[in-house]
Amino acid sequence: MTNVPITSASLRGAVDLSSLVRPPAPAAGAPAAPDAGGIVRTATDATFGQILDLSATVPVVVEFFGQGVEATLAPLIRQYDGRIALAVVDGTANPQLVQAFQVQQVPTVAAVVAGRPIQLFPGMLAEPELRDVFEQLLQLAAQQNVTGTIAPNDDDAIAQQSPPAEPVEEPLPPHHQEAYDAIAAGDFSTAITEYELAIAQNPRDQLAVAGLAQVSLLARLDGAEEDALSASAGSKPDDAAAQLAVADFEVSRGQCDLAFARLLDIFPVLDPAGKNLVRTRLLDYFEIVGGDDQRVGAARRRLTGLLY
Repeated sequence: MTNVPITSASLRGAVDLSSLVRPPAPAAGAPAAPDAGGIVRTATDATFGQILDLSATVPVVVEFFGQGVEATLAPLIRQYDGRIALAVVDGTANPQLVQAFQVQQVPTVAAVVAGRPIQLFPGMLAEPELRDVFEQLLQLAAQQNVTGTIAPNDDDAIAQQSPPAEPVEEPLPPHHQEAYDAIAAGDFSTAITEYELAIAQNPRDQLAVAGLAQVSLLARLDGAEEDALSASAGSKPDDAAAQLAVADFEVSRGQCDLAFARLLDIFPVLDPAGKNLVRTRLLDYFEIVGGDDQRVGAARRRLTGLLY
């Protein structure tokens, strides 16, 4: 993905999202799904058809969040007085949209203009750079005759008139704060060290355990070439390292069910070292996805059966 420049060529060759996310027409007499309305909307795999429709009126910025990363663009988008809308998408719960927009990390920011997706940038930019990107997006939308505006709903109006006070948060424990700062700076190695120190001080620190699993995944993905790794995994179906590399990308896109199946399918044919490597990685994935996810429960039971 790239943040400059956005041109009309960005629309050519883009994936048509309508076939992926537009839900089937409701049966005769069935009530229509309500549209949340307003400048800022929550979107899912099942409701993205509304966003496609909206993109014929105004360009829609699509912000993917999740894995502890919060959506942050709403205050800035509201400043455009309805000329741009925002759709926020939980990347851990909407695999169709993650795949359609080729999301490999959160946050990731994309857009839709006249029903067509535009890849913008992964990560987050400073406000001046964001404004530059949004101005380019408006210019591109004008070229596609998408020049309307939408009215804010009550929530938008309240947010514009009276911004909420910043919540008072308890300070993070020292090693957690150091890890958080290191992640923000892209220094995954330091973040890993800080989480390991936190766990050494308190082995029951579940936040540190989950943080270590997450930042370790980010470190493995940093600079990795998915196409090359996928080709290697295809030629080495029983190679633990090759399959783990592809599973990392699947988990990062919210496709943990594919990653779990990939690793559990090869588990019985691995040597003891390979089994231990896969078992350890699966436990990390369980921490990343969360124990309350049904897919984690099913995978954990299957792993237990394979171990014993």
